[in-house]
Amino acid sequence: MTIRASKFTPKVMLSAPRRSAAIPNASGTLLAYTQTTYSFESHSTTSELRVLNVVTGSSVLLTNSYSGSPQWLGDGNKLVWLRTEDNGNTSFIVGDGKQSVDPYVAGTVPGPVSNLKITHISPGLVGFAVSGKANPDGSLYNPSTAKKPVSTGKLYTSLFVRHWDEYILPQKNAIWYGTLQKTTSSAEEGSSSKYKVSDLKNLFQLVDATHLECPIPPFGGTDHFDICRQGIVFVSKDTDLNKATHTRCVLYYCQLQSWTQASPTPAKALALGEFNGAITSPVLSPVKNTLAVLAMREDGYESDKNRLIIVPGLFDGQAEPVELFKTDDGSGLWDRSPSSLTWSENDSDLFIQVEDTGCGTLFKLSIGDSLNPFTEQLSKLTHSGYVTGVAPASNKIFLSSTSLVENSLFSVIDLSKPDQQPAVICSSSRHGASLGLSPKQVTDLWWKGADGHPIHAWVVKPSDFDPRKRYPLCYLIHGGPQGAWNDQWNTRWNPAVFAEQGYVVIAPNPTGSTGYGQAFTDAIQNEWGGKPYEDIVRGFEYIESELEYVDTNRAVALGASYGGYMMNWIQGHDLGRRFKALVTHDGIFSTRFALATEELYFPIHDLNGVYWQVPQNWDRWDPSRFLHNWETPHLIIHNELDYRLTIAEGLAAFNVLQMRGVPSAFLTFPDENHWVVKPENSLVWHRTVINWINQYVGLPALVEKSEGADGEVVVGDMARLAVNR
Repeated sequence: MTIRASKFTPKVMLSAPRRSAAIPNASGTLLAYTQTTYSFESHSTTSELRVLNVVTGSSVLLTNSYSGSPQWLGDGNKLVWLRTEDNGNTSFIVGDGKQSVDPYVAGTVPGPVSNLKITHISPGLVGFAVSGKANPDGSLYNPSTAKKPVSTGKLYTSLFVRHWDEYILPQKNAIWYGTLQKTTSSAEEGSSSKYKVSDLKNLFQLVDATHLECPIPPFGGTDHFDICRQGIVFVSKDTDLNKATHTRCVLYYCQLQSWTQASPTPAKALALGEFNGAITSPVLSPVKNTLAVLAMREDGYESDKNRLIIVPGLFDGQAEPVELFKTDDGSGLWDRSPSSLTWSENDSDLFIQVEDTGCGTLFKLSIGDSLNPFTEQLSKLTHSGYVTGVAPASNKIFLSSTSLVENSLFSVIDLSKPDQQPAVICSSSRHGASLGLSPKQVTDLWWKGADGHPIHAWVVKPSDFDPRKRYPLCYLIHGGPQGAWNDQWNTRWNPAVFAEQGYVVIAPNPTGSTGYGQAFTDAIQNEWGGKPYEDIVRGFEYIESELEYVDTNRAVALGASYGGYMMNWIQGHDLGRRFKALVTHDGIFSTRFALATEELYFPIHDLNGVYWQVPQNWDRWDPSRFLHNWETPHLIIHNELDYRLTIAEGLAAFNVLQMRGVPSAFLTFPDENHWVVKPENSLVWHRTVINWINQYVGLPALVEKSEGADGEVVVGDMARLAVNR
């Protein structure tokens, strides 16, 4: 589907095709990727598995039925992908990457599995690993065939009770492995070779580790395990500690004497010494199977700095972890926190994805024979946008990325040519043009925040921006709080959507933001309403004095999660009187309510202890202490499946606004969690939010009349209708 839009609207954004990262074949001539497109006309999603020819730029549709990402079998142009069947089973499908004819079922397993990874063992023999939930008896869980209980009661005697948007059940994530082996069948016309899937083996059951769980919920996937010919490495939470109050992980490895026999060695924990926090991105190099992994030092702090660890000889009994860029004071030679790792084809380089000054950049680290590299051996390969996928092939590195105006870009770097910039292969949106956007709309700026620290912000202007005119300000505050606004595409909070309404959007990265050094990230501890608020206030003052094209007398502010907390905090403080309207999405109303969250380690860390030990910290930054100041029109959004911040927080905020006679409205989605991701719900969310803020700054409504047949909600004159006294 090709989008051609003259104006970027929520509907255009949500209708645009969403592509996965590109996966190259061994020769680097073909890129496999998946693509989903939602139609508001048919109210349905179209899913496609496609292969792009790197030279010609043309693509072939292989199938509309798949789950997860495909993998190249390294045998000509053969691909394998997963397909979910109606009965909940999963089939392994093998097809030709150059044409959509005659894919076949290589085998079917009796339940849902995902996160497919493969390793080439010998000619015609491929090992694979997938993740899938295991029943307490070790069998693969299939919700379609599982016996339904006669009661809905759930009894818990320890945390977690629920996590993200699900109650904890007896089934746990596990790693399953098997093989794809070529077999030859004879026929009258001759013989043909096809792959056949072996029986699925539960790794955790075979190594007596059924108490472990990998991938780690709720967001873990292929970044929590890896495989090679010698075995499997994976990460699990430390089962001796409570998962709700600790982030400590343990790294395990299991050697496989044979992928075709159920005979792995017992799972061994790899001691990482002082690294007592979260662990992620274990990756095994393709030649020597050297392990690289990211590890945090501090337990209970999910935003601690990721340290880069190399472990040579993992499966040879000589595993000695080495921390790269280590310093005696523990700070490290490199002040950035990597998020993902990828080995080069010959083990000589590590490609490192890392947030850096508002971008998701890629660095190359030359390892060579030295395991004590200096930062001088780091070379920055990208300088803008946000890299979402990295894949080496044929002495090239294939990148998938996005930006604030680009929803999907495939590019390539030829590693044989030093200092080469990424060459564009394919832009899904023609660099934003087909969506009605342009890179010229995006700039950035800096101001001095708390303690004189420089604060960075992105600026997104309307596509028809005229510097002689003045535009209302849309001030966006990000969540986390250890997060950042990056040069990155987002369908939940997209600054360009607001800019195209006629706002100048400014999205700051105040104290606590990531990508500006670990000390800046850490500085938000016990400062929730302190330094970040000061940064935001000083930003508003800078905009007012320095940007003539911004009308701060017509300003609105919006935020979600911690950004929602900040909206509630702003509402009770002086800055709140500078805005015409506010929007809080799933924000904290009272810090005491945070005791109802699932990942309790988050507020415990950020507020320097549990409530009964340091009540002064929790109370100091509690927005509900300042309810007597709430008077700015305020839209509250909170979803029923949000177990991170319960819906009581949103209801409490709305109830206060209503009782105080403040123009207000409450939007909720019973089937959404901390985010709003279903297209129809997202469209309602965008229209409600935009119509709420537009009416207070004199911009026209996005929707003039109800289109109830399409499930659309129209916000009327909320200043008049929303107060029910």
